[in-house]
Amino acid sequence: MSKRSLLLGAVAIATLSSPAHADTLREAFVAAYKTNPTLSAAQAGQRAEDENVAIAKADGRPNSGSQFGFQEDFLRNSISFTAPLRRVTASGDVKVPLYSGGRVKNAVRAAKTLVVAGQYDLRGTEASLFSNVVGAYMDVMRDEAVVQLNRANVGVLAVNLEATSDRFEIGDLTRTDVAQSESRLEVAKGELESARANLINSKENYIALVGQVPGKLQSPPPLPNLPKTPDEAVDVALQFNPDLLAAKERSTASEINIKAARGAVKPTVEAYVQGTYVNFLNTLGRGSPGSVEQGQSNAEAGVRMTVPIYQGGRPAAQIRQAQARSGQAYEQVTATERSIIAQTRAAYSSWRASERVIQSSERAVAASALSLEGVRAENSVGNRTILDILNAEQELLNAQVQLVTARRNSYVAGFTLLAAMGRAEARDLGLEGGPLYDPQVNYDRVQNQFYDFQSDPNPEPKATRTVDTPAQTADIEPLPEQKEPK
Repeated sequence: MSKRSLLLGAVAIATLSSPAHADTLREAFVAAYKTNPTLSAAQAGQRAEDENVAIAKADGRPNSGSQFGFQEDFLRNSISFTAPLRRVTASGDVKVPLYSGGRVKNAVRAAKTLVVAGQYDLRGTEASLFSNVVGAYMDVMRDEAVVQLNRANVGVLAVNLEATSDRFEIGDLTRTDVAQSESRLEVAKGELESARANLINSKENYIALVGQVPGKLQSPPPLPNLPKTPDEAVDVALQFNPDLLAAKERSTASEINIKAARGAVKPTVEAYVQGTYVNFLNTLGRGSPGSVEQGQSNAEAGVRMTVPIYQGGRPAAQIRQAQARSGQAYEQVTATERSIIAQTRAAYSSWRASERVIQSSERAVAASALSLEGVRAENSVGNRTILDILNAEQELLNAQVQLVTARRNSYVAGFTLLAAMGRAEARDLGLEGGPLYDPQVNYDRVQNQFYDFQSDPNPEPKATRTVDTPAQTADIEPLPEQKEPK
């Protein structure tokens, strides 16, 4: 095998191997889990959803209030000799709902069901974030390898041009051979610049997701529990995919909302206690003989039933609206199920295809390296041209880039498959570096709170900013195996 093929092979293998003290995929997951704004925003949104249960329960709890007022009668009828000039009033009441036609009960049930749906949505956000992190992680590794391969290719072509020029000077080759070598070198330089730009883009995308600058990334660990058949993958996805589970919970909540809407035409019953006090501030009965009591008070308690008779068609419209939204939710469950089945099968197909591409590319790299060695040997005896050598070198480079790309695609497709199956969430990945966020903790804390003046501190930003990270470059430290070709 030629020095050139050994060089490019070493570059590709070393770039995709696990150098010491490098960033790992687990570290990228942990950093993204702690600092990614999309995930922290979803967690805050779920906390807001939790409060809907307490809000719904509030409609079934006692309600009390008071009123205070002062009134000054600055313009009175001329014959109102005994009317007061001013008054102070105070009143209060307590109302206890006894029956609400099922509206409160069903509103609470629907709110609880939507909390469960939101928790599934949060799991889906986690899986989506981790899938994006895997893609960004593997993109950086792939593009670093491609830059290394193209940089080595430029070095080899530069040496080829120098050797071709020397042979032209002694009349062994023609000017056409030199021009072909010059052209291929300039094309390789352009491809190197494109590869460098792609690497910078991948690094910046990595920073946007993970919040940290990528270091020397290690090869990720093998993916566990990948299915053997697409049908097996679909069966698991239909049971555990969080997006589908969330859609089913929302459909259940929409059914409950129909029952809540029907309560608008049912009677309501409440118990009440109310009292009023009025003080006329010694201005009552000023024109009448004798003293007049300046204060009045009353209190009463009872049970009140309200029976709706006609509400302008509002209840019927609300029931039809709830029914239509329930029908919409049914269709969304089917649409989500279809999407997940297609996504799971496509991810499985992509993963298996990439595995086969890896095998083919490995054989192609070996065959291209052997071909280049043979072309160089035949050129030395005049049976091959410089163009044949250049073409063989290009074929080897293409095969190596295809191999690097296939390895990236295989891992990303495999992880996407696990995510579609509901097996790529924080707990599935066994993340370390701190406790995992449990949305149930906040729900248990707030669902039964009833005190009006109890609130949490104002929130502070949780996600980290990346404005202080340096602009990325495509500079890569030369690997120990990489040497300038001679």
